Amino acid sequence: MKPSKFSGSLTRIKAPKRDAASDNAAIETLVKDILTDVRQRGDEAVRAYSERFDGAKLERFEVSEAEKRAALDALDPQTRADTEFAIENVRKFAEAQKATILPVEIESLPGLHLGHRVIPIETVGCYVPGGRYPILSAPVMTLVPAKVAGCDHIVACLPPNAHTAMIAGCHLSGADQIFRVGGAQAIAAMAYGTESIPAADKIVGPGNAYVNEAKRQVFGLVGIDQLAGPSEIFTLADETGNPEMIAVDLLAQAEHDVRTRVGLITTDKALAEATLKEIERQLENLSTADVAGAAWRDYGEITVRDYGEITVVPDEATMIAYSDLIAAEHLQVHTRDAHATAKKLRNYGSLFIGTLASVVFSDKCCGTNHTLPTMAAGRYTGGLWVGSYLKICTHQWLDEKGVAAVAPPAARQSATEGMEGHRRAASYRLGRQALGPI
Repeated sequence: MKPSKFSGSLTRIKAPKRDAASDNAAIETLVKDILTDVRQRGDEAVRAYSERFDGAKLERFEVSEAEKRAALDALDPQTRADTEFAIENVRKFAEAQKATILPVEIESLPGLHLGHRVIPIETVGCYVPGGRYPILSAPVMTLVPAKVAGCDHIVACLPPNAHTAMIAGCHLSGADQIFRVGGAQAIAAMAYGTESIPAADKIVGPGNAYVNEAKRQVFGLVGIDQLAGPSEIFTLADETGNPEMIAVDLLAQAEHDVRTRVGLITTDKALAEATLKEIERQLENLSTADVAGAAWRDYGEITVRDYGEITVVPDEATMIAYSDLIAAEHLQVHTRDAHATAKKLRNYGSLFIGTLASVVFSDKCCGTNHTLPTMAAGRYTGGLWVGSYLKICTHQWLDEKGVAAVAPPAARQSATEGMEGHRRAASYRLGRQALGPI
């Protein structure tokens, strides 16, 4: 039986002071009010919140065909080529994944046929974050798998002030409609539908804390992919680890957001201490140190963050157990035999095996999806993938032999349970007198 808490021996070289999950508590009421308002007032409310939160006065939300063409024309050739490279890699991997999801039909008993179909979700809403940087891979990760899955209608929402390259990325990745709406109001619009924005059957894609909370609150009315919090990266390393490389990768992910969770778990105290010094050294000349440094520790004038962690453990078994407890979004393995270590791990969003597999490759263009579970959700789910846009729906059909096999136990069970209507429905298929009168 799995223990409720980790019980191994840990030595913290650096402990985190903050917890991203608890930092979200204050936004719940505001998001609830936004959702209610958009549901009641539609476009009018979306327009008001766009002006309030994004400073954008919008008469029309949808990006026109002319605007899409202009965004493509403004994209420099190399950026377009790199975007199309990422699209192709994500498409190839999504197609390979989809090929493993096959329809099924079996005859489990003579005359009893059971099966399932693989059905694309009809309308999906893809949230594309604007954020601190124009992350050109973001639309690729949410839109391309939806296209591969065969969804009928793919809607993209992105903040009104997002870089025009993001519009081009949405268009190249297969969005049927693109709307300049961001934040919780975008989630509300895609959940409930407005005069301009169609209601989706499922909403996917990462965003800030307001977007995440909005997805949580609309879940049930619509499907969602997951609740993706601030980014996370942990590296597992033994004495063979390279402190400079580990620091490079941790700070690369930390520049996403001041709430990024960054960590090293190692069996080697010397590596832990060297990595701590190396991170501080690299922060001195990192142009995004105002963000990455704040995620790592109190930095400059920002004194309310600090999610960095370096932990020393006595052996690999403890390292694996502690890692599985954390279930990091991005998990790098820098051990002597990285593939052997990787096979022992089970809780993570995506795994990066060996020192050459940097998280940045998946973040940008190698083909695996960068929309991944955070805040320990990797204990029960994987990341966004083509299957997120598909439904596996069962069916059954019977001939007389199947009815003869199934109806008698179904009718007897129904009678035992006192469910007379069920008993009659089963008995009717055998003939009205077979198991008693109707």
